[in-house]
Amino acid sequence: MAILKNSYWDSLSDKFYSDQLPTSVENPETICFNPELAETLELPKELSNPELALEYLSGKEVLKGTHPIAQAYAGHQFGQFTMLGDGRAILLGEQVVEDDRFDIQLKGAGVTKYSRRGDGRATLSSMLREYLMSEAMFHLGINTTRSLAVMKTGEPVYREQVNDGAVLTRIAKSHIRVGSFEYARYYTNELEAFTKYVIQRHDADLLGHENYIIEFLKSVMNRQIELIVDWMRVGFIHGVMNTDNMSIAGETIDYGPCSFMNAYHPKTVFSSIDRQGRYAFGNQPHIAHWNLAILANALLPLIHTDEKIAVAQAEEVIQSFPQEYTEKYQRMMRQKLGLVKVEHSDHQLVEDLLNLLEKHQVDYTNFFTSLRFQSIEEKLQSDAEFKAWHSRWQEAFNRTNNQSEGSVLMEQSNPVIIPRNHLVEDVLKRATEGDMSPFNALMTKLSNPYKPQESQLVPSEFDQSYQTFCGT
Repeated sequence: MAILKNSYWDSLSDKFYSDQLPTSVENPETICFNPELAETLELPKELSNPELALEYLSGKEVLKGTHPIAQAYAGHQFGQFTMLGDGRAILLGEQVVEDDRFDIQLKGAGVTKYSRRGDGRATLSSMLREYLMSEAMFHLGINTTRSLAVMKTGEPVYREQVNDGAVLTRIAKSHIRVGSFEYARYYTNELEAFTKYVIQRHDADLLGHENYIIEFLKSVMNRQIELIVDWMRVGFIHGVMNTDNMSIAGETIDYGPCSFMNAYHPKTVFSSIDRQGRYAFGNQPHIAHWNLAILANALLPLIHTDEKIAVAQAEEVIQSFPQEYTEKYQRMMRQKLGLVKVEHSDHQLVEDLLNLLEKHQVDYTNFFTSLRFQSIEEKLQSDAEFKAWHSRWQEAFNRTNNQSEGSVLMEQSNPVIIPRNHLVEDVLKRATEGDMSPFNALMTKLSNPYKPQESQLVPSEFDQSYQTFCGT
């Protein structure tokens, strides 16, 4: 019988969690299982064999010797501080592969100490959505939590209507969030012990540094910048970038009201709960910066005993975000355009292009695919301003003596296939009606997103009324 590790339970006091068994279900059914991920994690047969795993990954049974817990944390939700915690998620434990440690968590596994008025359950549609989105992000080459399985519980879940219930098995480098540090500072006297645990887990090489807290803050910031730049590269909109949804490990986590942008516009937002556009596509870098300031504030007592010195040191790190983000964002956009040799004017080339895409409501993904294959759509071909831009781009692209280098950059940076909103909604609807074949077919396409293939066309006006929902 396999036994999962649980360093969170083993290393920290019970102020940071509550012991919590999943709520048992009577008639679970396997809907999705990820054998490739199971093999990568070197999971024992109880979790890697879909038939054996059914009872353990649905919450019906618990592996003997393990210590399932629900984690406590806080967070700023839409800018407002709130006490939170795993209201419907239970950490079964950790699988250790060589020197790497991976959380195995059940999402939708029942009521916990932190559920407040929630039922602790999840709908089949929302769990299939996270499975599809997280695996699509993985194949896009973006840091993300991953999905091992979706198990139907055989029990109803009540939202606006009656839904089938399901449990998702989520894999993460950890489920530690910015909100975990907010909780550690304001609800425990164990901020230092908690922070050392997190650094030991994610940035162990920093512990010998003279000011390892500042170095840790820099490390988290760098991971967040790289993550957000990747989101911007593919048009991903997270939808709910609260501090409790910002992973210290730099992984995309919590695929509730997420979506992908079709026609380019920086103010694109689909989340039904984001009425002011706080988490719109173009605002994501600013929110990441804001969230990092919240993390820095939580770490202040550990940075220096003199608060003024601590604030000054933290501010120096946080204030470096805009420049570092801009540099990495510009590098990414140059790669999307296939520009090998860099010139200062490239910044204006990028800005002018985005203005043109916004003006003409051009599909973000399809534009870069068409540029890569020299098949620009008609409404741009007839625009004199775009023609002038295209000539400037060709000149920039041809700076190198080896144009194949630029072509490789474009191929690696520009997906042809993304999880289009209308396709995702269609396959989820059909899956909840009992037909998984469209879902599986889309998953197959999304597993090779950079492969040359026919571009995806979005139904006209679909996005005008499209909304995504949190699922809780």
